[in-house]
Amino acid sequence: MFSPASFLTFFLSYLLLIQCVAGGNSASSVPPKIGKGYRLISVEEAPGGGFVGYLQVNQKNDVYGPDIPYLRLFVKHETGDRLRVQITDADKQRWEVPYNLLPRDQPPPLKKAIPRSRKNPITVSELSGAELIFTYTSDPFGFAVKRKSNGQVLFNSIADESDPFGQLVFKDQYLEISTKLPGDASLYGLGENTQPHGIKLYPGDPYTLYTTDVSAINLNTDLYGSHPVYMDLRNVGGEPYAHAVLLLNSNGMDVFYKGTSLTYKVIGGVFDFYFFAGPTPLGVVDQYTAFIGRPAPMPYWALGFHQCRWGYHNLSVVEDVVENYKKAKIPLDVIWNDDDHMDGHKDFTLNPTNYPRPKLLAFLDKIHSIGMKYIVIIDPGIGVNSSYGVYQRGIANDVFIKYEGEPYLAQVWPGAVYFPDFLNPKTVEWWGGEIRRFHELVPVDGLWIDMNEASNFCSGKCKIPEGKQCPSGEGPGWICCLDCKNITKTRWDDPPYKINASGLQVPIGFKTIATSAVHYNGVKEYDAHSIYGFSQSVATHKGLQGLEGKRPFILSRSTYVGSGKYAAHWTGDNKGTWEDLRYSISTMLNFGIFGIPMVGSDICGFYPAPTEELCNRWIEVGAFYPFSRDHANYYSPRQELYQWATVAESARNALGLRYKILPYLYTLNYEAHISGAPIARPLFFSFPTYTETYGLSTQFLLGSGVMVSPVLEQGKTEVKALFPPGSWYSLFDMTQTIVSKGQYFTLDAPLNVVNVHLYQNVILPMQQGGMISKEARMTPFHLIVTFPAGANEGQAKGSLYLDNDELPEMKLGNGYSTYVDFYANIKQGSVKLWSEVQEGKFALDKGWIIDTVTVLGVGGSTDASSLEIDGTPVATTGALSIKFNSVEQNHLQELEDGAGAQKTMMVEIHGLKFPVGKNFAMSWKIGTHG
Repeated sequence: MFSPASFLTFFLSYLLLIQCVAGGNSASSVPPKIGKGYRLISVEEAPGGGFVGYLQVNQKNDVYGPDIPYLRLFVKHETGDRLRVQITDADKQRWEVPYNLLPRDQPPPLKKAIPRSRKNPITVSELSGAELIFTYTSDPFGFAVKRKSNGQVLFNSIADESDPFGQLVFKDQYLEISTKLPGDASLYGLGENTQPHGIKLYPGDPYTLYTTDVSAINLNTDLYGSHPVYMDLRNVGGEPYAHAVLLLNSNGMDVFYKGTSLTYKVIGGVFDFYFFAGPTPLGVVDQYTAFIGRPAPMPYWALGFHQCRWGYHNLSVVEDVVENYKKAKIPLDVIWNDDDHMDGHKDFTLNPTNYPRPKLLAFLDKIHSIGMKYIVIIDPGIGVNSSYGVYQRGIANDVFIKYEGEPYLAQVWPGAVYFPDFLNPKTVEWWGGEIRRFHELVPVDGLWIDMNEASNFCSGKCKIPEGKQCPSGEGPGWICCLDCKNITKTRWDDPPYKINASGLQVPIGFKTIATSAVHYNGVKEYDAHSIYGFSQSVATHKGLQGLEGKRPFILSRSTYVGSGKYAAHWTGDNKGTWEDLRYSISTMLNFGIFGIPMVGSDICGFYPAPTEELCNRWIEVGAFYPFSRDHANYYSPRQELYQWATVAESARNALGLRYKILPYLYTLNYEAHISGAPIARPLFFSFPTYTETYGLSTQFLLGSGVMVSPVLEQGKTEVKALFPPGSWYSLFDMTQTIVSKGQYFTLDAPLNVVNVHLYQNVILPMQQGGMISKEARMTPFHLIVTFPAGANEGQAKGSLYLDNDELPEMKLGNGYSTYVDFYANIKQGSVKLWSEVQEGKFALDKGWIIDTVTVLGVGGSTDASSLEIDGTPVATTGALSIKFNSVEQNHLQELEDGAGAQKTMMVEIHGLKFPVGKNFAMSWKIGTHG
């Protein structure tokens, strides 16, 4: 949904404000050294493992407030590859991310009496785990985390005088800690933000974490999500090592990355660090999601194509959109409504004139019968309207965030609203009830939760104006029309340290909930602000799952650590520009690292209007986003993919391939759910030894072996793409081969063409595609097997997961799922391909078959002989339907290599009838050059 922050003119109002806001530091300034740190005064073993230490401040000062005199240190190896280091006030409990919201081990309770002097000498100097070692210095206190296998220092807060950063600082509203970094470390993460320099963190760029409704067109700015985690990838003597560092803290923070150091400046909470040992990028994400929660299983249809727009004024427009996609033969699985379906922008309502319920139900019956789905938007703000049932029940259940004892008044699309407090168990119950009531009104297939940073069109303390309509119904709906006054009287609304909020150091309550507002149990919005969208995702997931026991689909704009367990994400209000197209790749790849693999950007841009050429190129990228949706703004011209003949052709090509590889994408969805593995990945995930990939932000992988190399520049009809070492095969024309030593190749890329390549040693399961995933899902399977081009010996493998995607859990062993491992090898002049099936009954009951196998990279002649299936010789001529077909492959080589290119074959075997749910084995001999 479009929001006030999305207009560039929105920032004109800030210009004076920038001059007026006092305090804080720009991201480019050198962080000043504030204190002399702390000293360790005692250490003891902790019950349940690890140890507890106590720290005393060395020299007090009042910069950003008084120091907390005594701190407690808790260190524990929670698993072999995860270390926790927590530092908090030794005397009293401080705000932490709620343990019921993000389940994890509790630290030991605080002691009533703090050991204030070191009577016994400290004997512990390190705490060693299976993979990581914790060491420290006592005075001033600092700690380091090392890799046990090679002593590599992963994190080091021990400051010397020569370091640009200072010692540990711990005040009520200002916490500071730093780490040294080797200059060649590549860092990723610390988001959500739009990173103009690509996926790698860039020294000197600002990294502020505080959920804000600021359009994604704004660079280096804290956006909708807060993910205070980074992955660090280093190449040491040719060996790659990755690890991750999470600071589990929901308060606003600035992170200053200088290339050789990184400094956190946090305005509350505690230091609660988690270190994940890796050492592979996939291992890091596995360990991270094991801790924060595995990504939500997505229903199969969610991997199809989605169409949305703000401004489908009535149901007939929506019906026309669905019909026009069908006429254009462009696949479409899900049609969406922004708030056009609502009565006066109010959640859980229908506009009786433009979306009359009987006609909407008839439309839904029609699309549901063919397998299409329907999703609508829900904003958290509940309209203050005494005749509105949702509001009435909310007031009766006392579910809203309070300010000075009354519900906090804000303005969003309906006008005056109150915000539900999702930290309150009663609110979660009430919200689930409203979802249930709405589902009885309209059987939607998922919910889209937007504006949940939370966005507010006003700032401060507001009241409904007397004697005037608010909003007036004229002009843009995002102009504040409440009577408001600034709230600066508390240290929560005007904290001593100013984070770089919205990229401009605006007050942290600006255009959101006042930070002195209060949640359940006295929790301040100041602390809980960045988990608002996360808490709404949890409540929405619970409400949807309780409906019919089906697998929920939720799309959330605001996210936090752990959101991926409940929701997918789109990257918010982007712009129809070539720059925004490029940025979308980096943001998507970051969210895979954050444990939210189901992610994508608005295809063709949210506003104001893409060119025809840009929309062509954007669908060629967006067709391979894990979450693939075209979405546009109310004020933009129509941009559905059928609006231009050329874009429709590009969409048929790119989405045509997407729908063929849906079995692969769905298997990746399963892998994400069980191991956190991102669906879309940076190339370094598969090629961590190849340092050229470390900053590559213009190409990406789906899984480990499918590489997308799109055109991202205006006017280009070719693309220069990096190919890591090995053999690569075009998925659009499998006779096209690239054998790379690790180099760039220039590929032809006319307007309707996107280059997608499959790596060697892979078995890719595909189907025949279709206009809708339900239909595509029932077509015969086609296995693509890739060997290194011309290799005399080689192996390949792949996998396939299939299930009843209505079931809430995605797992084997429930009788409604099948998992298949595929293996192939080539040696001694023969090729063998076989499968090993787990839980085959579900696939057998569905009647799925494999009818075609294509093997790429085979050396030799066109002759093939001695086909055996399950150990029995089979003729490939005559009346039998099994046919061999061999075609010589073309090699795209650099000119100097062209003469020596090896002859390789593509071998296709048609007419097979292998049941997917049953083990098979086949082999044949390949001819040799005579």
